[in-house]
Parts: sequence; C-alpha cells; structure tokens
Amino acid sequence: MQVDTDRFRDEINHIVSSQTRPTITVLSSLLATQDEFGYIPDLAIEVIAEYTNHTINEVWGVASFYPNFRFTKPGENILEICWGPTCHLAGAAKILNDIQNALGLKGEGETDSGKFTLKYNTCLGACSQAPVISINHDFIGNTTSEDILKILLKIDPKL
Repeated sequence: MQVDTDRFRDEINHIVSSQTRPTITVLSSLLATQDEFGYIPDLAIEVIAEYTNHTINEVWGVASFYPNFRFTKPGENILEICWGPTCHLAGAAKILNDIQNALGLKGEGETDSGKFTLKYNTCLGACSQAPVISINHDFIGNTTSEDILKILLKIDPKL
C-alpha cells in the first residue's frame, strides 16, 4: 500500500502542533506521536526535528534512549505477559513458553499475520492476581495458558 507522504507529514505535524502542553519538546512530541500511531514512524523523526528546531540525530537520540518507544508498527492486539517475580513464581514461564509457541514467536514481537504483538512486562501491578497478562490493556489475573489461548482464538480463529 502506497502512503501519501505529504498527507502523512501533515498528519504528524498536526499531532505535534496540537499538543496542549505549554512547551512542546522532542520528548512530548514523540509521546504524542506514539500515542496516536502506536509507534514512531520514520517520517515522524524528521517532522519532529523540523518542528522543534533540532537535528534528526538529536531527535533519534531522545527516541532511542527510552525503551518504551517502538519504531515498527505493532500488531492489531497487544499481549503483555507479566514477568515480575510474583508472576514468575506463579507460573509465568510456562505461560510465556506456551503463548510464544501458539503465536509462532521465539521472543517479543509481531506475529506474521499482524494480529498480535507479544511483549514482556516486568510488572503489570497486580501481584495479588498472579500470573497476570494484559490484552489490549485489559488485565486478566489468576490465568493459565489454556485461558489465554481461548481468548486468543476468539480474536484470531486461524491461530
């Protein structure tokens, strides 16, 4: 699919310029862009550099410093598996292994179908419900591999 670069550039400019913060910074612009698209497109680095009067290297330096920024488009559904100590002790390792196998992944990343992005999370903040996962920011606690696989099959029956 061909992207209309000028239109995409205008869209990114609108995102950056529409921030309600009193001071628009490289970091706030990167955050606003990722909030909108779910990742930082290459063109956004250039647009943010122009808008904030920085070089592309300076913007890239900020973007690459923070591990929560993504530079590739995520899958349609974000699956996070908590890997914190409590979840680990409650069986997260088995869940992680089973889900990776079901999704055809060897680590974090996107499925070939583009339906899922698998992420490891060091803490989802629900230790009393361990093991915990999040699917599209909906938390599911006291879960098993079988529970998660049923949910994933509802999202993508071809799985």
